Amino acid sequence: MLLSLGLLSLSLVPAGALALEPQAIPQITASALPAPPPPLGLPLLQSQVTCPALQQRLQAVVAGEASVWSISVADGSGHLLADINGTRPRIPASNQKLISTAIALDRLGPDYSLTTRLWRQPDGSLRLTGEGDPDLDLAQLKRFAKLALGSGGGSAESPATPVRIQIVEEPQQRWWPQGWNWADRAEAYGAPITRLALTSNALDMAVPNPPSRLQRLLTQEIRRQGGNAAITLVAASSAGNAGSDAGVLLHEERSVGMHGLLSLANTESHNFTSEVLLRQGTGSWDLAQARQLAMQWLSAQGLPMAGVSVVDGSGLDRGNRLTSRMLAALLLRMAHHPYAANYSASMAIAGQRGTLRNLYRGTELESKFLGKTGTIRGVRSISGILSTADGPRYISMISNGASTPNNTIGGILRQSRIPGLCPVF
Repeated sequence: MLLSLGLLSLSLVPAGALALEPQAIPQITASALPAPPPPLGLPLLQSQVTCPALQQRLQAVVAGEASVWSISVADGSGHLLADINGTRPRIPASNQKLISTAIALDRLGPDYSLTTRLWRQPDGSLRLTGEGDPDLDLAQLKRFAKLALGSGGGSAESPATPVRIQIVEEPQQRWWPQGWNWADRAEAYGAPITRLALTSNALDMAVPNPPSRLQRLLTQEIRRQGGNAAITLVAASSAGNAGSDAGVLLHEERSVGMHGLLSLANTESHNFTSEVLLRQGTGSWDLAQARQLAMQWLSAQGLPMAGVSVVDGSGLDRGNRLTSRMLAALLLRMAHHPYAANYSASMAIAGQRGTLRNLYRGTELESKFLGKTGTIRGVRSISGILSTADGPRYISMISNGASTPNNTIGGILRQSRIPGLCPVF
């Protein structure tokens, strides 16, 4: 059930924040996307290992640390070539982003972009709405200020007449997933997740009160342009659609396209972007509901879900639990998706791009592995697609407590590339 937003309690708002008044957000109906492809039985993977030679080699690589690893290797036909603790749930770190990006691509399509919009309301006031564009910047804010002056009063000829602007935003209790550590929330990588986020709500550190910052900067810019503003903050209501009386769209600013958003999340491991993609992809900025919808989407793909728990969209929350077998199956599922090329193109590349740019450069693995890395304290994970002479390998590796995880990961990838080791089905 959708949760409605009431007034934001002033006791929860940092100094300088604005009171929220519940309002509905005007919506623009997106063009209809093709029906999602039917779930495949294939991603469940076989339960029995079909390549004993690879299984033995991988066991030798992990040696005495097998208990802290979950490793699954599958081929393009869904055969489980090797598996070590593949059904044991573990903290995945940023491998969680593979879920958020898959959902967003499937549900929103490859041509989607996040939009920030300025509306004129029936009473003459203006409303600014957003969808979490991670690259919203000061230049765009200046354009909104100029358009607000031209559309809502407060010109240089009548500076005493303020332009009335409503900033539509989530209440503070939704700015961070509950399980994010308080120390992480102060860092740029742990910035609050809001609909209107100048520079992803981060400078050198996280911006602690994004709506207050936006209000201050927008007010300053309107004054610089010779006007005056009365800006209030209203809650993004999840109840219904504002309809024809909601206002007239005056201007919109669009983010980079879906490829850029997916790459920010998977190649660069940008937490803010992946959290926004989960919310937009599931259609809910209520994270509790978004998590439920994400689990439903995963189940509908025919993936092995035992022990899986989605808590956030980025992997910064240590409450997430994934299995290597589920991640390998997800990669295989997306390889059979109509947007498969878009998904794989969002990955980091060994020795060349993103979080893998400095790994395996100048080795036989350079450019041969497309993947998503994950690192938080005590956790190292990597999942992706390995190119081999015998076809692609869909690999997921998650360690919770390994002593030298990078060495183990390199060994697993090298062993999985040995030609002729596994039967070709």
